[in-house]
Amino acid sequence: MRKVILITINKRNIVKNIILISLFSLFFLSGSFKETNVNKSAYQVKKIVIDAGHGGKDSGTVGKNCLEKDVVLSIALKLGDIIKENLKDVEVIYTRDDDTFVPLDKRAEIANKNDADLFISIHANSEPKGHHSAYGTETYVMGEHTSDRNLEIAKKENSVILMEENYEEKYEGFDPNSPESYILFSLYQSAYVYNSLKLAEYIEDQFKNRVKRNSRGVKRAGFIVLWKTAMPSVLTEVGYLSNREEEIYLKDPLSQVYVASGIFRAIRDYKEEIESAN
Repeated sequence: MRKVILITINKRNIVKNIILISLFSLFFLSGSFKETNVNKSAYQVKKIVIDAGHGGKDSGTVGKNCLEKDVVLSIALKLGDIIKENLKDVEVIYTRDDDTFVPLDKRAEIANKNDADLFISIHANSEPKGHHSAYGTETYVMGEHTSDRNLEIAKKENSVILMEENYEEKYEGFDPNSPESYILFSLYQSAYVYNSLKLAEYIEDQFKNRVKRNSRGVKRAGFIVLWKTAMPSVLTEVGYLSNREEEIYLKDPLSQVYVASGIFRAIRDYKEEIESAN
């Protein structure tokens, strides 16, 4: 299994780390690791890790009448049930199945230790206080942010590490609020980006064309929870709790089934395409 290396980023060591990360990237681009597509004969989707964002002391986004941690847990459990019912050859593993706080590094660790074939992290979005117009879904893969907005969303999700004990030591100096820390992601090369993008595109297509949601598209940003996973991985934002109408939709159990079904169909189609190529 490929191990992802977390490297300290701070003002004094930034040049040194850029060099180290560049060498790390070149390793993946060299003959030692040429594949950027996981379409190989041994690759099948047999284990899926479903990650309900936040939990416990971390409520995530706070809507007017609901919390992100509760909404995404409900969707995650519904997604797991649908997968178990319709894909009998697939094992479902949850990073949490109740209101528990799970550190970001532990979420990736669960996926890595179980040799998962896919990692799907489910979240709900929000706008800054006083703004309520944004709505719709967006699905992220690991990479350099292409807009300030993508960076702000990554900062918001990564700030969870500030609730963890010894976070500075655990994440080797990574500061979720420092733009300098995100220089790392501009040089990061992943062997799984091709398949991660493919899955993300399937998810957004389902949201747009089957669930009839407003799809804001597939995007890239530096999420710690995706950075440390050693398999195709996505983080999907299923809507904006800061938008009153969308909060009502996402809180509704039937709507949650629709959202979970959309993600399931994307997984099913992705699985069929990948395995038919073997």
